[in-house]
Amino acid sequence: MDKVFYLQDHLCFSLYACSRAILRMYHPQLKTMGITYPQYLVLLVLWEKDESTVKGLGMALDLDSGTLTPLLKRMEMNHLIIRERSKEDERVVNVKLTDTGSALREKAACIPLSLLESSGKSAEEIKELNETIKGLTRAILRNSPS
Repeated sequence: MDKVFYLQDHLCFSLYACSRAILRMYHPQLKTMGITYPQYLVLLVLWEKDESTVKGLGMALDLDSGTLTPLLKRMEMNHLIIRERSKEDERVVNVKLTDTGSALREKAACIPLSLLESSGKSAEEIKELNETIKGLTRAILRNSPS
């Protein structure tokens, strides 16, 4: 039988399985912080930029507004963020961290370190792997029909 039909030979499955393993590893740390993985991703963007628009968050995280809006509503109910309509353009919604959301940054510092510890890889090896995966993603998006 042709190897193309063996699951273990598919890069897509290897990436999927790796992603799930990382999420399982992160779960206990995120749980103690009272956030989900998608909320952690939103916080990462906001910790980097201090504030963003909903559209900017969607672009950064590759999420549509139908997915992002309920996520942001829950984060606002948990006092992690504030959403405000722009005074210049009512269609634009700005998202800002609260003090509570900002304070989680320090608690979250252990999350990327846990990947290094669990993987046995160096920070440089993880960075190189990440760059390779991002390059592959860009190539696939550039060369695939929409």
